[in-house]
Amino acid sequence: MALKRKSLRRRILTVDLPMLAILVFTLGPYLWMFLTSITPENRLFTEGPSIAGATIENYTRLFRTVGFADNLLDSFIVASGTVVVGLSLSVTAAYSFSRFSYRGRRVLMMQFLLINMFPLVLLILPLFVLMRVLGLLDSHLALIIANSTIAIPFSVWMMTSYMNGIPRSLDEAAMTDGCTRLGAMLRIVLPLCLPGIIATGIYIFITAWNEYLYALTLGGRNVRTITVAVQTLIGEYEVQWGLLTAGGIVGAMPATVLFLLVQKRLISGLTQGAVKG
Repeated sequence: MALKRKSLRRRILTVDLPMLAILVFTLGPYLWMFLTSITPENRLFTEGPSIAGATIENYTRLFRTVGFADNLLDSFIVASGTVVVGLSLSVTAAYSFSRFSYRGRRVLMMQFLLINMFPLVLLILPLFVLMRVLGLLDSHLALIIANSTIAIPFSVWMMTSYMNGIPRSLDEAAMTDGCTRLGAMLRIVLPLCLPGIIATGIYIFITAWNEYLYALTLGGRNVRTITVAVQTLIGEYEVQWGLLTAGGIVGAMPATVLFLLVQKRLISGLTQGAVKG
């Protein structure tokens, strides 16, 4: 009996309490932000965030006055377009790196990796000049192209890892049966690495959804993503905390819901890429 109590005490001290601390540290800011968003403005600075007298006034003002629905639509268009462009280029590049051996292959792969080492601010000026010359400033396409430059390098490495786990003999067997190289990729390789494609797609979507620097520089009045829209709620002399936290909650919901919907496939894809290749 004493041994069981000692074991239980040790588990509480070494497992339960650390996990509880991590949970509070992780979810605490979100809970505080949610309470702030539902607290009436006149009580926020006198009593602090509280569930007493909760109201959705801040959320109503967010969509009726600020026009947050248009910002959500802009973010969704940019993030979805980046997923389409990023996955299309990442999958084809990864298939080339995984299935072919040619001169300069390792150098190209290292270049994809080294790109992630440079800060994004270095690309702002060249991209701004390029989009201005092409007449794409303040458009969804400009942000899609810019976000793709962030997402594609790491996505290529992710997809290459997944495809390396699929035996090349399957491709060869398909081509022996009459498939072309493209047919073998579409019918054999892509279905087998579907969890990896989903994981990579979610990574690209979240990267584009949360991006701020490019959205601020290349966007404008016509295209304004939620990251820029939330920032506009911070004035020079006043911060609209109710609207700001409501915008943060609404902005975090799409990525959270997407993660919950494909959680199993995402975990499967991440573990597959981690142990194979």
